[in-house]
Amino acid sequence: MSERDDGRASYLRAVHEAYDELARVHREARTAVGEPGIDQVDAVARDLPDGARVLDAGCGSGVPVLSRFDLAFDVVGLDLSREQLGRAHERSPTAGLVQGDMTSLPFADGVFDGLVALHSIIHVPREAHPSVYREFQRVLADGAPALVTTGTDAYEGGTPNWLGSGVEMHWSFPAAEETLASLREAGFEIDEETRVPDEHGGGEFLFARVRA
Repeated sequence: MSERDDGRASYLRAVHEAYDELARVHREARTAVGEPGIDQVDAVARDLPDGARVLDAGCGSGVPVLSRFDLAFDVVGLDLSREQLGRAHERSPTAGLVQGDMTSLPFADGVFDGLVALHSIIHVPREAHPSVYREFQRVLADGAPALVTTGTDAYEGGTPNWLGSGVEMHWSFPAAEETLASLREAGFEIDEETRVPDEHGGGEFLFARVRA
């Protein structure tokens, strides 16, 4: 394993362990507050036929994507954290759930009709974001809609006491222009880009609705 790959693995392991440790706190926080840009998630749902197979990449405890999609679609949730997946199963017992890494998705080519990655890519080292987008493109059917969210300004760092849990969480993402360029290089067409204020943490989110 190269030094870069080893560093990426260590980073993702830290995120994995943090989400395992604060799974209950995170679920309560996501349930208690509104979700910025949720209308963008619903726009993807409206673009899908009933029964479509959809990947929730970084599903966490199942809020808000898995729980909104599981009645109308054949939804699969992927997450690093087994503890988060356990809580997602409690909320959406019929959804398929897989523990895995977005940089190397454990799915065949072209098997999904849609994809949502809501506030999940921000926990992947930013130098790996292009490989994540290539993986998203690989597992999506031609023309499938997807929603990707990240920050608008480049940032890398940690929050030592995230959500008052005493657990440190890690974040890493490039500026919005680099994200959009990486999506295009991966083969996506940009349908719409929206900047949404983060009412709970300051700054802005980039919501990019794209098509494979």
